[in-house]
Amino acid sequence: MTSADMHGEVRDPELPGRLLVVERDQLIPWLRERADADFARPADACPGWTVRDVLAHCSSALLRAVEGRFEEGVFSPESNVRHIAERAGWTNAQIVDELERGMTGAGPVIAEAGGALDGLALGAWVHAGDVRAALGEPGAYAGKGLPYALELLVRITRERGHVALHADLDDMDEPLRLGDASGDRPPGRYIGDASTLVRLYSGRSVDAAGFELAGVQVGELNIIG
Repeated sequence: MTSADMHGEVRDPELPGRLLVVERDQLIPWLRERADADFARPADACPGWTVRDVLAHCSSALLRAVEGRFEEGVFSPESNVRHIAERAGWTNAQIVDELERGMTGAGPVIAEAGGALDGLALGAWVHAGDVRAALGEPGAYAGKGLPYALELLVRITRERGHVALHADLDDMDEPLRLGDASGDRPPGRYIGDASTLVRLYSGRSVDAAGFELAGVQVGELNIIG
């Protein structure tokens, strides 16, 4: 990964698919070893949803990308609820199978979309962290996919004109420059670890004592919800 990549100056169309495949290879075998009771646990990061609901949401969204089914409102909250309900009669294994197919096949479709679907890959990776967090797994929002997720986060925040932030990460050699710094507002400043930064940008709970943030409010960073 080059410095230009991490600062969002070069768009790599294969990056979202690479993130999904790296996550697939970690997540799917781990899920297949879980007891059915684990799938019924609440996912605190997604109020009202269980682990199974989060996985069903991700598998549905990714498979729709693979199959090119982008009907109006396909990723709306109402659509998410409907797609989860459609899988109510499925076994947990069937949902994991569909998730594996989606994570395997969505990359080329996302690459060809010119950036419009890049957030789908990042969102799926964050939701994988939500599942790990719900089941008490250490390093829920870390792992092998974290560098790819950070690179994608830099690019997405830059392309969306998000608030500018200079991030000094405890666990990385180079700082990250996220968002659009072309305006009059000076960039905010973050000091902390990479996984906490991801939590902030995805609206997940964080330990306020574990990082420093100046020049920008926590709520301004959220791009996923």
